[in-house]
Amino acid sequence: MSTSQIEVAGVLISPDHYIDGRRVGSPETFELRSPIDQRVLGVVSEGLEDHVEAAIESARAAFPAWSLLSAAERKVYLDRFADEIGKRADDFCRVESTDAGLLLSRMRHGVVPRAMLNIRWFANHALDLQNRPIDTEQAHHRVRHDPAGVVVIITPWNSPLLLSTWKLGPALAAGNTCILKPPEWAPLTCSLLADAAQAAGLPPGVLNIVQGTGSRAGAKLVGDPRIARVSFTGSVPTARRIAQAAGANLVPCSLELGGKSPFIVLEDADLDGAAATGALMYRNAGQVCLAGTRFLVHERVADAFVEKMRAHVERLVIGDPREEATEIGPIIHPRQLERVEGFVQRAVETGARVLWGGDRHAFGAQYFQPTMLTNVGQHDEIVQNEVFGPVLTLQTFSDDDSVVALANGTDYGLGGVCYGETDHAIAVADRVRTGFIWINSFGVRDLEAPFGGIKRSGIGREGGDWSFEFFCDVKDVVIPRKPFRASFSHR
Repeated sequence: MSTSQIEVAGVLISPDHYIDGRRVGSPETFELRSPIDQRVLGVVSEGLEDHVEAAIESARAAFPAWSLLSAAERKVYLDRFADEIGKRADDFCRVESTDAGLLLSRMRHGVVPRAMLNIRWFANHALDLQNRPIDTEQAHHRVRHDPAGVVVIITPWNSPLLLSTWKLGPALAAGNTCILKPPEWAPLTCSLLADAAQAAGLPPGVLNIVQGTGSRAGAKLVGDPRIARVSFTGSVPTARRIAQAAGANLVPCSLELGGKSPFIVLEDADLDGAAATGALMYRNAGQVCLAGTRFLVHERVADAFVEKMRAHVERLVIGDPREEATEIGPIIHPRQLERVEGFVQRAVETGARVLWGGDRHAFGAQYFQPTMLTNVGQHDEIVQNEVFGPVLTLQTFSDDDSVVALANGTDYGLGGVCYGETDHAIAVADRVRTGFIWINSFGVRDLEAPFGGIKRSGIGREGGDWSFEFFCDVKDVVIPRKPFRASFSHR
């Protein structure tokens, strides 16, 4: 059963699954609404047990031929895949802006070019992986990165296209076949990825896309013993369920789980630069896992910093993400908006003071004001738990030891920002327990560098060789330098 196409932002999109190179509908569907105005975009096929089974079998059947191709042969397919994304760049931009509420300007200038690069870069990097030599006095070692098998990729709603290609790039380049489970709140650009893959000539079964909820399609995928790897970006509670299901079959998981990252402003910081960067933490309505959401500001510069940042925040343009001038768009879903609002209300009830914002925004039903809360304690819910909305907290400190203690005082450890004189900032950053930290900057990302967190922020690293070490079975082929003679030695 196939569902007819739906039209979103002038783009025709299939709301069906993509399995074994063809569209497959479902007798069950779920409704999709735009976060901009809650307008119904259409109904999308729900992934049921039969769809999961078909996707797994299709990926298993495609694996032998795809995995036996050389990295150079796979690169030909993947370069065409990136080309097809580029050909439909405007479609990807308009659809994700409408479906997920991402800024159209950021989609055009950042997300789509990076999505193409995600595919191309990992295809190129795979060429350098095979047969890396290690020479010792005893032997010559040929280290191979062999594809693991069928990979399940589960991506979140805050940047579906970017994060899907970030995982698909290395998984496919390594020779795995993939099943992508898009976010149920924003699945449409993943559907466009299926069209791009088909147009690029990827063999049937190499990329399959099963839509639906995590509790149904997602749970069936991660709990299947035929799966070789699970790569997930999302929340801690969902990650626990995934890890438990995959762990029953000893299936390795890569888990990127968000954060509660510090934004440190030292006494010797460039306050103008720190304040301008601080306003960026509201990007994508604060729905960014790597944002610095806990502002830790030296007590001697706190008042001056607050006024400088307030000036930047007051100039932010809140509105329709499809408008070029807009800088902050909507919260993705009514449930998420209620969650964000609940965090703020409970914080205020327990003594937090609102420096700015603190309530819904008049532009539309799914909008929340950029918010900063102070007079918060280290053990308060608003400081300890991820809000995932445009809500920041501000605490002050008196010296380096105290700011390090505050920075490390949560169960998260994804990223961080540290503004100050460079050597001083580095010295503080080295003591912060986190997967990465930016010095006098934010959002600088290179594909060859590791990305990931510690503690509740995740398990594993993505990027460069780290992605391939996860998506591959690393094998050492050992060739002795001298003739080998078997013998037992007894002491």
